[in-house]
Amino acid sequence: MTKITADDNQNLVLADLDGDGVLRLTLNAPASRNALSEAMMTALAAALADAAADPAVRVVVIAATGPVFCAGHNLKEMTAARRDPAHVADRGRAYFTRVMTQCAALMSSIPANPKPVIAEVAGTATAAGCQLVASCDLAFAAEEAHFATPGVHIGLFCSTPMVALSRKVAAKHAMEMLLTGDPCPAPRAAEIGLVNDAVPAAELTGRVMETARKIAAKSTATVAFGKPAFYQQAEKTLAGAYEHAAAVMVENMLARDAEEGINAFIEKRRPVWTDS
Repeated sequence: MTKITADDNQNLVLADLDGDGVLRLTLNAPASRNALSEAMMTALAAALADAAADPAVRVVVIAATGPVFCAGHNLKEMTAARRDPAHVADRGRAYFTRVMTQCAALMSSIPANPKPVIAEVAGTATAAGCQLVASCDLAFAAEEAHFATPGVHIGLFCSTPMVALSRKVAAKHAMEMLLTGDPCPAPRAAEIGLVNDAVPAAELTGRVMETARKIAAKSTATVAFGKPAFYQQAEKTLAGAYEHAAAVMVENMLARDAEEGINAFIEKRRPVWTDS
């Protein structure tokens, strides 16, 4: 097991790559409810960047230790920074700007990562923790898990979590979560599209790994064509989306694995991927 550590030598993110190419990244700060401190965001961003560059990694799973998947930003850390003499003059504006920019970069790196990223949510995911789940390509949750964007309860609208949330669930469902701050049970989260499925806790890891290994068995080159195209076409007009997707399809058709896959289909045999 590889351990990616922060400056204080706490193992904030544990990394475990199995023989199928599935990399499990486990948030490991249960005492702070796996909050997205600056150190946690740095560690997770580094682990994801390493995964993107490592050809041995085919799929990434983000899980967590403890009863809380992720409680969002570390409010104690942020409050302490606001009171720091270095930030008193601007009431923390420069610090908050830096933290939100760091968080946005982390969240944006997930859909931009060429490897599929799956969230495995065994517990609660709130605020930026909910944002992390929504940013992942797929997500599965234990039936007991809950999701919330509860900032309105403390005078802080969850504006940045809103970005990922509103891109995964319908507008009215997103607004209900954002305006009320009420927790959304995992079965309901599955109904509205925030997660793919809610399953008994004992079955969660098995379900996630089954899905991850199914994806890992595919050509990584093919997945690398498709994942970015999915997100890019969604931001375009209908005509622009078809133009972009057609161009991607042409390049994909010229790839060795597409040629191999088509020949294997015609010849009724299992394809042999070269990931090229």
